[in-house]
Amino acid sequence: MTGMLLIGILLVAAATGLAVRAATMRRAQTAKAISRFGAYGYPVEEPQLEQRRGGPLSRALEHPAGSLGRGLRHALLGASEDDVRALLRGAGLYRATPTGYALIRLLALGAGTLVAAWLWLGGLAPLLALPLGLLLLAGAWLLPPAELKRRRAVRLARIDRGLADLVDFLVVTIEAGIGFGSALNAAARRFRAPLGDELRLTVQEQSMGLSTEEALRNFLGRCETPMVRSFVRSILQAETLGVSIGQILRSLAVEMRKRRRQAAEEQAHKAPVKIVFPLAFLILPAMFLILLGPAVYSLMQGFGG
Repeated sequence: MTGMLLIGILLVAAATGLAVRAATMRRAQTAKAISRFGAYGYPVEEPQLEQRRGGPLSRALEHPAGSLGRGLRHALLGASEDDVRALLRGAGLYRATPTGYALIRLLALGAGTLVAAWLWLGGLAPLLALPLGLLLLAGAWLLPPAELKRRRAVRLARIDRGLADLVDFLVVTIEAGIGFGSALNAAARRFRAPLGDELRLTVQEQSMGLSTEEALRNFLGRCETPMVRSFVRSILQAETLGVSIGQILRSLAVEMRKRRRQAAEEQAHKAPVKIVFPLAFLILPAMFLILLGPAVYSLMQGFGG
């Protein structure tokens, strides 16, 4: 009887050990299989990550620090991120980001501060160092956005000037029997920057799966000018209504030639106003000095003698 009880206890112990081993092996195999996901690019999240973020002080300072960082970022940008991104795209800086632009403004402000401090501590008179320092700080703060806007305006003006030639090229190619997509691709290879860059980007968007309407709307979003708006709207209207694109583009070419002529006449009318400043402050003083200088010198010598 005792032997049978001992054998029963051993069998129960063996069964319990085998059950524990089976459960342990199953968990070990599951953990091993899950650990393999990291090698295939699916890392497993750590369960205790939220508890290791920091103490109460760091959690209490997290929200004010985030608000301060967002406020400083907005102050450095001077506008919303979408507006800054649109300015960067309009200036042709496709790889630049609003964060990089904010960093450039911060570095410019730091450089202006260092120069202003050097002027103040370099022995310059305070009455002269203070306005010069303030002028340097203002220039360091306002120079990056002013340069970005100037570059964007110059680039968009060049795109406007080249758009009339683009429409003429599209009219010739489309009336020769080439489709609009192929004609736009040929124009992208033919035209130079900056208009050629925008056309190549539009063609690349079409090759990546975007429709012609979406690619042209993106082109308009990057280059928001009156001529580009007329060009995109004319193409979209022709696609929507089923009208011949060649006929609409021919009418658009005539309109763009008129606009270019009007713009040239406007610049010609502005020339007399723009020449007043250099004429009054640069040309006339030098002319008076050359013409009247010897006479004034002779009169002074005569009266002095």
